[in-house]
This record gives sequence, structure tokens and C-alpha cells, in this order.
Amino acid sequence: MSLLCLAPLLLAQAAPAAEECKANLPERPATAAPVVAAFYDQKADARAAMDAALADAARGGRSAVLVFGGDWCHDSVALAQVLTSDAFKAEFGAGYSVTFIDVGVPQTGKGRNIELLTRFKVKQLKGTPAMFVVGPDGELRNKRKDALSWRNAHSRGAAATLAWFRKLKD
Repeated sequence: MSLLCLAPLLLAQAAPAAEECKANLPERPATAAPVVAAFYDQKADARAAMDAALADAARGGRSAVLVFGGDWCHDSVALAQVLTSDAFKAEFGAGYSVTFIDVGVPQTGKGRNIELLTRFKVKQLKGTPAMFVVGPDGELRNKRKDALSWRNAHSRGAAATLAWFRKLKD
């Protein structure tokens, strides 16, 4: 009898033994899915959040960092992770307040809160995220072109983002 003919017979005999071996193995803990923080609240009153951030910055003599993005966007999330990091807070926390504003998916026509960008003379948001820094005097501290250039935040990395804030501070 060939091995091919014996294979089903051998497999049938091996199955109960394999089940018995599995039963004696220690149970492995289930691996939890990584927890991803939500930064851009879709249900928030974005206008109220932006107004409060600007008023708070003016009262406190700080600059307001307004980040328009979405949790679906890896660049928006990467920028948010840097801006909420211990490194950012330690170096810049006293001088900046950070507010995240959800803009949906403007590239596909499914944007929201886009009208808030008219304050910065932006009519259409072609990519996310966009980051505007407004001084305590209400003046924009970075140029509109720069604010709209953060669509590569993930590839810039944390070090380059922190360096950008150091230059802005000067």
C-alpha cells in the first residue's frame, strides 16, 4: 500500500492525539487589539472648541494650535501623537494649547467643519491635517501655505515636528 493511500488512515488516527495534546497546552492569553486614541471628535461642537481655544490662549498669553484632521488619516494621527506626547508637553506645554478639530474626509467631498477654515482664508481643504498656530494676539504665527503642508506629518516624524516648533518660537 502506498503512502498516499495510508495518509487518510494515519491522519484519522493522529487527530484524536493532536486534540489531546492541544487540551494539555497552557491557554495563551488572547492578544488585545492595539488601542488607538481618538483625537478628532466627530461629535464635538468644533466652532465652540475653536473659539474657546482662541479665547483661552489670549487670556493665558499662549498660542493656540488648531489641528484640522481626522482619526482615519495616519498623518493626522501621527501629528496628534506628537502634540500630545510628553516631549511636546515638557518643552512647549506652557506656551501652546492644542485643539483637534475633525474635518471628516474633505478630499472626497465628505468634509465637515470646513467653514471654520475661512478664518484662515482657506476655501477648500485638499488634504489632512492642517495646523494653524494663532498667537495670543489673534494673529496667525505660521503662514497658510505652511499650515496646509502637514499632509506628510507621519513621514516627518516627531523630531522634525518638535524642531518646527522650536523655530516657530524664535
